[in-house]
Amino acid sequence: MQTLVGWHIEMEFQEEGDRTRAAAMVRLGDGTEFRAHGTANRHPSDPDQLRVGEEIAGARALMDLASQLLQKAHTEIDEVSGRTSRPIH
Repeated sequence: MQTLVGWHIEMEFQEEGDRTRAAAMVRLGDGTEFRAHGTANRHPSDPDQLRVGEEIAGARALMDLASQLLQKAHTEIDEVSGRTSRPIH
């Protein structure tokens, strides 16, 4: 199988007390860039596990990114077909 295109997603994390923030960015082959964010909050009674906060915040940022990509794809479908497509959420 031949690879036609590849995407690289950049992900950065910031820890502040009980809060973890994630920022994600992807640049598509057409030059479009999407940026997304996610957060996680540790409950005070939970043990301090930075990795878990990163996983949750990162997953939320990726879900935001996925939603933006779906919207872009459906907008492009609509422009070509002249119909209104329905994104899956």
